[in-house]
Amino acid sequence: MLNKYARAFFTRVLTPFAAFLIRRGVSPDTVTLLGTAGVVAGALVFFPRGEFFWGTIVITLFVFSDLVDGNMARQLGRTSRWGAFLDSTLDRVADGAVFGGFALWYAGNGNNDVLCAVSIFCLASGQVVSYTKARGESIGLPVAVNGLVERAERLVILLVAAGLAGFHKFGVPGIQILLPIALWAVAVGSLVTLVQRVVTVRRESAEAEAAAEREKASHGSEAAQ
Repeated sequence: MLNKYARAFFTRVLTPFAAFLIRRGVSPDTVTLLGTAGVVAGALVFFPRGEFFWGTIVITLFVFSDLVDGNMARQLGRTSRWGAFLDSTLDRVADGAVFGGFALWYAGNGNNDVLCAVSIFCLASGQVVSYTKARGESIGLPVAVNGLVERAERLVILLVAAGLAGFHKFGVPGIQILLPIALWAVAVGSLVTLVQRVVTVRRESAEAEAAAEREKASHGSEAAQ
């Protein structure tokens, strides 16, 4: 849902900014690299210190680069396999930094081994969810499923919860509980999404093999005639 509606809205909003960068000679790849660097810095500098509000602000500012670079490429008419590969690869790096930042906090001053483990599970499951789709498509399957919690949902849930939890340092009591709740929700949602994709690939694989067998049998029958 977020990919369908929110992405379309922000793409329209950011189009003038993308056009401005193009006029200044900035390339889409540069925006991708700078955006990822900003997200990684925001996550690994602020989150391990428990500065969730400011970390979320920094990450949010840079995470929109994921929309800007694609917008620039389309305006330039230069969408390419390399650009798609670079964008997808660096998305995984950014996601790893965000969840890694939470894990470092709970392994250190956050002092909660269970939530550290949940953060690591979110990191790993998010990467595997992305891999299942990429691997399924690489063997010729459509992987036609909308998962319960995909990348956009994971980021929104975690960043909203982290930003609000950061108000604890401004004197808002009890609000820090939102981050553990969000981590557990993303962990469960990622697991469900992973199962959805595995089941979909299994079904599509069986259907593709059955279709191939029918085609083979049909060709054999025609040859016999």
